[in-house]
Amino acid sequence: MKPLVHNPRAVQVGVIALYVFCVGVIVRALAYVYVELLNWFPWYLGLELVFLLLFALVMWRPDLPIWSLHAYFVFQSVIIVSLESLPTHLDFLTALFIMLSFQVALVLPGKNRWIWVGIFCALTAGSLIIWLGLLRGLALSMTPIAGNLVFVTYVIANREEEVEDLRRQAILSELQEKHRQLELRTSQVELIAAIEERNRLARELHDSVSQTMFSIILNTRAAQILLDRDLNRVRPQLEQLQILTQGALSEMRSLIAHLRPSIE
Repeated sequence: MKPLVHNPRAVQVGVIALYVFCVGVIVRALAYVYVELLNWFPWYLGLELVFLLLFALVMWRPDLPIWSLHAYFVFQSVIIVSLESLPTHLDFLTALFIMLSFQVALVLPGKNRWIWVGIFCALTAGSLIIWLGLLRGLALSMTPIAGNLVFVTYVIANREEEVEDLRRQAILSELQEKHRQLELRTSQVELIAAIEERNRLARELHDSVSQTMFSIILNTRAAQILLDRDLNRVRPQLEQLQILTQGALSEMRSLIAHLRPSIE
């Protein structure tokens, strides 16, 4: 199973702020140790550099296997506790657990993130109590513990908002696709209806013209017969023939006008 990687713009801003926060904690620790305990300076410097490099590596490659991420958080926790165990026991170094909590929320899915946040909170309180005493340790652990919870909640809320945005975008895309398909089907139905109407008009034109032409042929034949037998009856016959011809022409023009494609 791959971790749930999440990197929206808002989280990117949070990551930048987190790096600034981390650098501030490290510089503060090194400055204090350099002045007060110069002999321990290499230990502080080495452990803090390893922590920062590993942190940056996982931020760069958050798609690592789940087992390696769990091993990474174990190792980072050991580094922080080791820093706390060095002389002077700098309480503000437990703020590094806040960075890990932020990272846990980014790269681990489901309940795994909450299990690790609980471990970080327990390590924060436990290490401070061991080195600074019960009351002072508990008092100083409240702020980093609150920071752990705030950062996890922030990332999870941001993730849920992005998931909801993606869901809305998917619904919108689906609606747009359905609208496009509906328009396509509507245009196809209109085209089929237009073709059927043109075919109907063509049939009507064929039937009407056939009947009229048949009548014209009959009247023409009758006029030819009367031309030899009774000239007085030829004239009415020719007039009737003219009427039929004009009627056929008008009907053809009307039907042909309906057959022409409409220009929008």
